[in-house]
Amino acid sequence: MDEKEISEKAIRGDDEAFLALMQLHKEALLRTAFFFLKNEADALEALQEVTYRAYKKIHTVREPAYVKTWLIRIMMNYCQDQLKRGKRYVITGEVDEAIGRKDEYRLELTEALATLKPDEQQLIYLKYFQDVKIKEIAELASLPEGTVKSRLHNILRSLRSHFGDKGGMDHV
Repeated sequence: MDEKEISEKAIRGDDEAFLALMQLHKEALLRTAFFFLKNEADALEALQEVTYRAYKKIHTVREPAYVKTWLIRIMMNYCQDQLKRGKRYVITGEVDEAIGRKDEYRLELTEALATLKPDEQQLIYLKYFQDVKIKEIAELASLPEGTVKSRLHNILRSLRSHFGDKGGMDHV
């Protein structure tokens, strides 16, 4: 059974298909949670909460091909809510060191991403960290594709400006 068939069954209420779907996307969901929350325990907690939320709302998915993107969006929204509530800590150089990424470029990129608004972070994350197609992002955000493209363009210009102010990193 392929991913689309599993998604279709899960949307129709098949519990085993839902579990298979969550198992299929578990790694991407954990990566997403860790990207925002920067803590393994918090990421695991987020996965549990998102699994529950997705189970309650899976029947609302209109397009089975976009289930992975839908799940990632739920995860990003959950993580952003946690960050807004101040229950989780924000991106810092200390976090990069804790996960073994001492690379200066990653630190600068993390710092630059932290300057973006949550919705901008989500767009960048979907497009460049999860390789979600613009069409899927537009569908998920209920926006025209052109709007998504122009927002991404403006965000990238802002990031280039951030790196330009730091004296380098023009390759973003």
